[in-house]
Amino acid sequence: MHAAADAARADGRRLALVPTMGALHDGHLALVRAAREAVGPDGHVTVSVFVNPTQFGPGEDFDAYPRTLGADTDALAGLGPGVVDAVFAPTAAEMYPFGLPPWTSVAVRDLDRHLCGAHRPGHFAGVTTVVARLFLACRPHVAVFGQKDAQQLAILRRMTAELHFGIEIVGHPIVREADGLAMSSRNRYLAPDERAQAVVLSRGLMAASHAAGQGERRAGALEALMRAEMERAPLVRVQYASVVDPDTLQPVEALAEDGPSAGRYLAAVAAFVGTTRLIDNLTLHVGNGESGRRNGL
Repeated sequence: MHAAADAARADGRRLALVPTMGALHDGHLALVRAAREAVGPDGHVTVSVFVNPTQFGPGEDFDAYPRTLGADTDALAGLGPGVVDAVFAPTAAEMYPFGLPPWTSVAVRDLDRHLCGAHRPGHFAGVTTVVARLFLACRPHVAVFGQKDAQQLAILRRMTAELHFGIEIVGHPIVREADGLAMSSRNRYLAPDERAQAVVLSRGLMAASHAAGQGERRAGALEALMRAEMERAPLVRVQYASVVDPDTLQPVEALAEDGPSAGRYLAAVAAFVGTTRLIDNLTLHVGNGESGRRNGL
């Protein structure tokens, strides 16, 4: 990977990286297309496929996580010639040559205290550690991540800026199914009745978006709306429904049109649908009623 990246850089090409854990779906492919657009037809696009053990906690689905490298490379090839230049699919031994847990890790302080970080201790340290290694392996100028993992995106932006990687981080809007469910590799775990009920995550966000557009400014009231909508589904167990600052990821009490967030707030939810944990989010734009439309809901 170093040799391929160095050769592309020596040719004056602009490099993009799309980090994934495989089990690719249309949401991932949208990230790949965005990466190609970011670097242009003469650029170089790498898609990494690596199920990272350091971001899974005890009892999570590391062993069961789908590993479909053959289907993934077929899907990437199906995008057509000139879209993907390289697939980087390392082994755990290659990514962590001195064993696990890694001797060297990266962590971003405080941004992992809330949302998913409060329920998955060590998860984001695993994410930042592996992404830092992927950056060093693939040497990109641009890296593309999905907005569905909004906390991850904010943490990676901070890590990239603070460690002076010199990499542009591009966040791609959430890609959704026709009924609003955010695309996820874990959706394939859902039984038909669970899949039908999973749409309440996006409906909860829509309820908060509508209320904010109608003038509701109390974060607690918006959170209660999201939770109530999700609790309508008997197979759904809510883990959290929160409104936070989109950059610091800290909870807020009220939404304001001015201040550091400039009228932007992140509404985020997580829930177990059956035994499958799903997440979703949208950005609340205070004062114009446009939150849902801007987020594709």
